[in-house]
Amino acid sequence: MATKVRKVQYYYANVRGEPDEAFDALTQLAAQGVNLLALNSVPIGPDSTQFTLFPEDSAKLADTAKAAGISLEGPHQALLVQGDDEIGAVARVHGKLHKSGVEVYASNAVTDGRGWFGYVIYLRAGEADRAVAALNE
Repeated sequence: MATKVRKVQYYYANVRGEPDEAFDALTQLAAQGVNLLALNSVPIGPDSTQFTLFPEDSAKLADTAKAAGISLEGPHQALLVQGDDEIGAVARVHGKLHKSGVEVYASNAVTDGRGWFGYVIYLRAGEADRAVAALNE
C-alpha cells in the first residue's frame, strides 16, 4: 500500500457522566450510521469525557449530534496518513512537514500489527493544503 494522505475534519464533544455513560454517546452516533475514521477520548474531571471525533461524513455527524443533544466544537483540520508500517515511517512523514514549514499541533500514530500504520496529524488553521502538498512530493 502506498502512503495515502487525506484531509479530515475533527470535532470536540464534551459529554457529562461516568466514562461508561459517556460512551453511550458513541453508541447513539453509531446507531445513526456515523462512521468515525478516528477517535480520541480523555477524561476531563470525575464526571466528564472529551471526545475528539474524526467523522467520515462531517455533515452526518453534525446532524446526528444535534438530534442527540451532543454539542460539537469544530470543525478543525487534520490529516489522516495511512501506509505501510516500517521503521521510521512516521518520522519521515513528520520530517517532510517540518521541512516544508508546516507546524504540527499534535499527533497520534498507531500500527495495526499486520504491516500498516495510521497517523492523525492535528494542524493549525489553513495548513492542510500545504501539508498535503508537502507529503505528496
